[in-house]
Amino acid sequence: MTALGLDFGTTNTVIAMPDITSGKAGATHSLRFESVAGVTDTMRTCLSFMRDRQPAAPLLTEAGAAAIRTLIDHPGECRFLQSIKTYAASPIFKETAVHGRRHSFPDLMAVFLRKLMTYAGDDWPSEVNRVVAGRPVRFAGIGADEDLALERYNEALSRFGFPEIRFVLEPVAAAWYFAERLKSDANVLVADFGGGTTDYSIIRFSKAAGKLAAEPLSHSGVGVAGDMFDYRLIDNVVSPMIGKGSQYRSFGKLLDVPSNYYASFGRWSQLSIFKTTRDFTDLKSLMRDAVEPEKLELFVDLIDNDEGYPLYEAVSATKRALSDAEEAEFFFAPLGRDSRTSVRRSDFEGWIAGELALMEAALDEGIAASGLQASDIDKVFLTGGSSFVPAVRRIFENRFDKSRIETGGELLSIAHGLALIGAGADFPKEI
Repeated sequence: MTALGLDFGTTNTVIAMPDITSGKAGATHSLRFESVAGVTDTMRTCLSFMRDRQPAAPLLTEAGAAAIRTLIDHPGECRFLQSIKTYAASPIFKETAVHGRRHSFPDLMAVFLRKLMTYAGDDWPSEVNRVVAGRPVRFAGIGADEDLALERYNEALSRFGFPEIRFVLEPVAAAWYFAERLKSDANVLVADFGGGTTDYSIIRFSKAAGKLAAEPLSHSGVGVAGDMFDYRLIDNVVSPMIGKGSQYRSFGKLLDVPSNYYASFGRWSQLSIFKTTRDFTDLKSLMRDAVEPEKLELFVDLIDNDEGYPLYEAVSATKRALSDAEEAEFFFAPLGRDSRTSVRRSDFEGWIAGELALMEAALDEGIAASGLQASDIDKVFLTGGSSFVPAVRRIFENRFDKSRIETGGELLSIAHGLALIGAGADFPKEI
């Protein structure tokens, strides 16, 4: 049986399958994708659409890093969509117009996966008997509809003719990946920190006659994660440099520059859309009456020159540096030499305190629902980029002995766990 494990993530997507050529039980490998942007086994979950010169021809699409390159090279002509997964559970989101053509969520997911098939080339198996797709414990978004999300996932995947489609909670899949290294029966907590969601699963693993068995004890989660950490850095470090909190003159009064102008920084790709809005026109008109016009000019130049993606790369670099040092430098050349500033880890932790509290509450909810005490949990596995953030790690170090906490497979563990599950005869029980 050929099974694919699909980790369709908010930020990155990975596909894995059992490695039958290795001769090793439990061996898996990631599919590799080759596009104009290079070769990778981790694909950014984003799409670009360009019109073909022939009006009736299909739209020209790219995914991942190739889509980002298309946006940078053709900012005015490209329709770019990122974090597609965040729309899966939204009853409000019905469809979006892309160069005059309607696309539903299943349409977008199918377009993305078809590009991955193309990029995989000969690495894509000739026959797939089963696809096991990951799903979060809690889908992101206000009023998220879990059944709707799974219905949309299923519709997209059904278009490929896979004989069997199954869904497994993402932290359960990560737990399966980590459980391969267990030497004895254990109660395992897995924390999966994605771009849009934070998920926890507590599972009792046992081995009998060399076969791994799992009994899920509890699942919990919350719709905040690493993307929000980036936004807090932008909001507190970058936005004040480009006019947030500054004022302008109007009929003899001093008024604050509207804060809604800065809401687009939640996702960098929204900045290219902001350029076409009435708010951007109003922002430019405020420059002549601004108390600090040079700041708003920087904002306008940032938008006009489509600097959203490199800005977010600079912010992410600062966030990563703060995981290793008490202080890190932020610098973004398009904002001028005055943008060079030091960011203290203590300040960053204050900015994300609200998100940390939500993540902590969801963890405690999961532990309580399992019927266990923290002392009963034998192993704690952390996966995902935000697991390196010291404030996140402290949430666990305050509850569990450090010797029980492990990390690894930050981007690959879920897909490989899904592939392992798909290769077996038994699926994990759900609660």
